[in-house]
Amino acid sequence: MIKMIFCLRRKPGLTREEFQRYWLEEHAPKVRAAVEKIGMVRYVQSHSHDSAMGAAAARARGTADEYDGVMEGWWESEEQARAAFVANGPDAALMLLDDERRFIDLERSTIFMTREHVIF
Repeated sequence: MIKMIFCLRRKPGLTREEFQRYWLEEHAPKVRAAVEKIGMVRYVQSHSHDSAMGAAAARARGTADEYDGVMEGWWESEEQARAAFVANGPDAALMLLDDERRFIDLERSTIFMTREHVIF
């Protein structure tokens, strides 16, 4: 399995609540509709929330500004993901990117591919 992680920051002018509502209620159905074309086998949204514990952990580590949410998307392999996007999903991928531009500050967000190593 290969996983894409997308750490998201909202566009200026949106509240966290507006951002998360749009992401869940508007964008997620578009991802679901495109799933066969893009070949993703699992999609998870994790929405940030205000937490004293989270703030203390960030302060203790001196981390950068927090993200508004994290997307995780799984494929069977990187080759399978690439093939799905190239062969079947360029239009779907562009449609999703177009929608992301509506609510995500792409320049301040981070995206990368990972391989999981489950420890427990």
